[in-house]
Amino acid sequence: MNSSEYLTNQFLIAMPGLEDENFYHTVTYLCQHGEEGAMGIVINRPSGLHLNDILDQLDISNSELPCAEQTIYIGGPVQTDRGFVLHTNGGTWDSTLQITPEISITTSKDILAAIAHGKGPTKSLIALGYAGWGEGQLEQEISANAWLNGPAPEKVLFDLPADARWEAAANALGVDLNLLSGEAGHA
Repeated sequence: MNSSEYLTNQFLIAMPGLEDENFYHTVTYLCQHGEEGAMGIVINRPSGLHLNDILDQLDISNSELPCAEQTIYIGGPVQTDRGFVLHTNGGTWDSTLQITPEISITTSKDILAAIAHGKGPTKSLIALGYAGWGEGQLEQEISANAWLNGPAPEKVLFDLPADARWEAAANALGVDLNLLSGEAGHA
């Protein structure tokens, strides 16, 4: 693949026939994709935890602000004890990787305290764990009809309820997931 074919800053939308329990009906935001593989965050699988729970574990004074109740997502099956924050740009935190001029990912706890105290990025999604693919693995899965890929509208990433993101991401491509078959056809 050449660099223009990489899928960084795109959604991977699980096809209806993908039955892997880690990815069934998920939308994954691709943070990095290159020759060596891919890394992304599942954005529509709430964990049942909230930011308060994480702050307590990290001994960060938590806040009574509503943002301390922010949902924590299951970002994927790799390093499930590690936190990742997808967010809009603006602000400076340790361990930040800028994905686009508008979106970054941060892995340091200083951003969590900022979010809890109302001083964080305008929009954010906090996840534990990530989804990872080795060299060529994602391309094989796409060829096997496991995933659709397409643009990642910020509205779907940050603004919609988790249970609406799978269909909304597909709809952004003009796809109705209810009309798709789980079988791949190759000419």
